Amino acid sequence: MTAPTRDIPRRAFERLAAYMNACILGQPEFVDLLLVAVLADGHLLVEGAPGLAKTKAIKALAKAIHCDDQRIQFTPDLLPSDLTGTDMYRPEDGSFRFQRGPVFHNFILADEINRAPAKVQAALLEAMAERQVTVGGKTYALPELFLVMATQNPIEQEGTYPLPEAQLDRFLLHVKIDYPDLDAERQILRLVRGEAQGEVIALGERVSQSTIFAARREALATYMSEAVEEYLLQFVAATRAPDRYGRDLAGLIAFGASPRGTIALDRSARAHAWLRGRDYVVPEDVQAIARPVLRHRILLTFEGQADGITTDQFIEALISRVPVS
Repeated sequence: MTAPTRDIPRRAFERLAAYMNACILGQPEFVDLLLVAVLADGHLLVEGAPGLAKTKAIKALAKAIHCDDQRIQFTPDLLPSDLTGTDMYRPEDGSFRFQRGPVFHNFILADEINRAPAKVQAALLEAMAERQVTVGGKTYALPELFLVMATQNPIEQEGTYPLPEAQLDRFLLHVKIDYPDLDAERQILRLVRGEAQGEVIALGERVSQSTIFAARREALATYMSEAVEEYLLQFVAATRAPDRYGRDLAGLIAFGASPRGTIALDRSARAHAWLRGRDYVVPEDVQAIARPVLRHRILLTFEGQADGITTDQFIEALISRVPVS
């Protein structure tokens, strides 16, 4: 692959990041992590109050890439077949034909995933893990470019069905977003006002799916030295035996991150480094991505929760204490 050809995916992601940040104001970390998920071929769980542009983010991403998107509102009366599709009877010839459900799109916004019962959540998470659905004994493949962004509302928890920890582990990233600052909100007002008057954010050339796959290959091939790999492994191991790094951490953790967490941290750190124009990973990449990768893979003890400790605080303590090789 020649140098100009290698530059195509990087320039495409630079355009993609610029467009996304122009559409989603005041949430640069959210945009960055969304692009990390695209590069690392994973799914993300987003937690934030209503009105923080979660729906707009997935639509803007699909618009900038040659693909389609689908928003699914999760409700208590939703059925698994409402996601996957079902076999429809054809009375004219007595046969059944599979009617595809909304999950057969490239980018899926699973809005308020914790509002739907366990069977529906399991159907979506199976599709995320296997990249296929099985209906009536037949298996149907999902698109090669397939990303699920599920959202959870941190308020109004009455009548919700919290995702079990084992299912949360299927998400590459757990992203928490907060309100924008005053300057960003002022820009949001002007942006929405302009859109209402017909102003359109310049998109430029859309990114092809083949370019996305090329970028993924480059990100996966990003060099990680043995020293950085050892640091990454020690960091994940510290979530399982934190008492080695301080007596105050003993008894806080019931379960640490699984090997799936190690794999997720490795792929996400490589994607994080690639997005910053480097072809090698440094410990700061691991540290920068540790919270969204690990916060949903760590289960605090009752004592830890009673002391008001959060998983983010625990990860911060590990960042400051696990030595860099």
